[in-house]
Amino acid sequence: MCTLVLLRRPGAPWPVLIAANRDEMQSRPWKAPGRHWSDRPETLAGLDELSGGSWLGVNDHGLVAGILNRRGSLGPAAGKRSRGEVVLEALEHAEAETAAKALGELEGSSYRSFNMLVADSEKAFWIRNEDRDDGDIDVFEVPEGISVFTAYDVNDPESARVRRALPRFRIAAAPDPETGHWSAWENLLADRTRGNPADYGSAINLDNGEGFATVSSSLIALPADPGRDPVWRFAPGKPDEAEYETVDLGVG
Repeated sequence: MCTLVLLRRPGAPWPVLIAANRDEMQSRPWKAPGRHWSDRPETLAGLDELSGGSWLGVNDHGLVAGILNRRGSLGPAAGKRSRGEVVLEALEHAEAETAAKALGELEGSSYRSFNMLVADSEKAFWIRNEDRDDGDIDVFEVPEGISVFTAYDVNDPESARVRRALPRFRIAAAPDPETGHWSAWENLLADRTRGNPADYGSAINLDNGEGFATVSSSLIALPADPGRDPVWRFAPGKPDEAEYETVDLGVG
């Protein structure tokens, strides 16, 4: 389970703002965002060293893609392809709309279930694979405003994490990449408070005490001006313990 929060505000200088915490087994090896794939020179993403795929990345065209497991689908499964491949596939496209169309044509039953975001400065899409028998993948355009992606449907009130995070992000001051003001969202990503006291997974920054925890955190901004580069701030650990640093995207 992970959390990804998207703020869409068309017409703003930074129309797409993203906050994301990655939750994973702490023993699973990974590398911080970089250009890890020689055959994908325009892709910059975190590397899952076990699968060779990624959970979150951007490309030189200003497209961002991030994937989350759906309920009951943590970890790999025999006969299923790695979901991290789907992020890399999305980042082969220059625009969110074409990426979403291509992902919607994948055979969903080849993967364990997932939720996914693909976004550029103009459009954003939620890709839902419920691993149904028919293999179909659903594609929905994401509206303006705040959307919270978890292991449930987007903004699903059945999720205690959504119930806690959604209203807080709606009232929090949005990051300002121009001035470097990110503190309100940083504080929300660092919050260990559980939406349901009995459920460790209802916290946005979690730790079950048995090796499964939030292992990294990201803040991403996409500019409206195509002449400017995106901004990616990455914390290589729990966001209340690790410092965010700006990722060198090496573009522009």
